[in-house]
This record gives sequence, C-alpha cells and structure tokens, in this order.
Amino acid sequence: MRPVHTVTVALTGASGLPYGLRLIDCLIQAGTRVWVLSSQAAQVVARQEMQLSLPSRPAELRDWLAERSGATPGQLEAFGREEWFAPVASGSNPADAMVVCPCSMGTLAAIAHGMSDNLIERAADVTIKEGRRLILVPRETPLSVIHLENMLKLARLGTVILPPAPGFYTHPQSVDDMVDFIVARILDQLGVAHTLLPRWGEQGGEQADAS
Repeated sequence: MRPVHTVTVALTGASGLPYGLRLIDCLIQAGTRVWVLSSQAAQVVARQEMQLSLPSRPAELRDWLAERSGATPGQLEAFGREEWFAPVASGSNPADAMVVCPCSMGTLAAIAHGMSDNLIERAADVTIKEGRRLILVPRETPLSVIHLENMLKLARLGTVILPPAPGFYTHPQSVDDMVDFIVARILDQLGVAHTLLPRWGEQGGEQADAS
C-alpha cells in the first residue's frame, strides 16, 4: 500500500454522519491532509442525527471542520459539489485515497456505473481510474439485489466495501465506542495509525467473532 498523505472524505445523505465527522477528526489528529466533499442531503442527515447545522458554503464548512478537528492552516479544505477545478476532479492531482462515509446507495450506484454528475462522483471515478484506494461505507439494510450487484461490481475493481457493522467483542459502553469501532476499521484500510481500539491479542481484544 502506498503511503497516505492526503485523503478525500465525502459525506453523503446516508445515515451515519457521526462516522464521517469522527473520521475527519482522526485523520487530522494523525497529521493527514483532508479534502472534504459534502452533498446537500448530508446537511439534512446532520440535522436529523446530530442536531448540527452543517455549513453549505465550502469555505464555511472548511472553517467549521477545521475548528472542530484542530486542523492546522492548509491541512483541511472543502470543495463544492460543482467545483470542477478542485484537485479531486483531475487524475493529475488526486488524493492518495478517498472515503465516502456515509455512502448512500444512490452515490454507490452512480460510482458503480461511472457517473460524474457532481464532484463526489467525479472524485470517486478519478480514484478508481488512477488506481488509488477507494473505501465506501454504505449504511442500508436490508440490501436489495441491485445494491449487492453494485457493490460486487465495485469490489471487483478493488474498491473496499466497509459496511458500518460494529462488533461487540470490544464491549462498547457508548455510541461513541461503536462509532470508533468503524472509524478504526477505515483507518486500518488507509494505513493510518490510531489507538481507537486494542489490537487483536492485546489486552481488551481477547474475544472475537467465531468463524
């Protein structure tokens, strides 16, 4: 896996916005540069799930996320849905990896079929064609045949499909613990160091799912 210095994080309208915001915080704390994309539906989810008013203007979103995460100047940037001159829109300047978290089934379908109607879809398309790591965190249940076929198509292209299904062998004591379980898995896929959970074989990680 190539070193990860810059990660694009896209927030879409699926349930699970706490995962995406926590991921941004952890990436910033790890010293990673983060480029943030956000859909209009993500603003609705923010109000519904977290009682947050997610700024719609990219500059305001950047400032809000930077203050929240403690980002240093230039470490975090946000781009609008039709900002076609953003770095993520071109294979000449892609991020090292991209995470769509949470990922709506509409966004997943658009990516699977090569759509580029907005910057999130275009950035994902660029990530795939440039052979960079793409991680999708889809939150839907049950899954239809359409959903599964789209996921399979993307998995065959090397995309990581990472449903936010927390394990309980770590004995979570709060919703935050369950969020951290998923964020830890995303960071592992990115190769970004963290201490959110104990490693298997370490104290507190001695129980696991039976296979």
